[in-house]
Amino acid sequence: MIKKKKTYQVVVRQEFCKGCNLCIEYCKPQVLASSHSLNELGYHYAEAVKPEECTGCMSCTLVCPDLVIEVYSE
Repeated sequence: MIKKKKTYQVVVRQEFCKGCNLCIEYCKPQVLASSHSLNELGYHYAEAVKPEECTGCMSCTLVCPDLVIEVYSE
């Protein structure tokens, strides 16, 4: 039997992200990066640039001071 690799979905509530980049620093597989665009608050928000690399460790959710990141198992 072949095991299917578990996949995860990273959701960043971009409108509330203040661009502190803690999630980016703590993401070992480098799933997250700072956007080129600005949100309504004027910050470069975090975004999932390589979502297929997410391991589901949830480090990003734990270090986010504004609780704007959620990780879901698919």
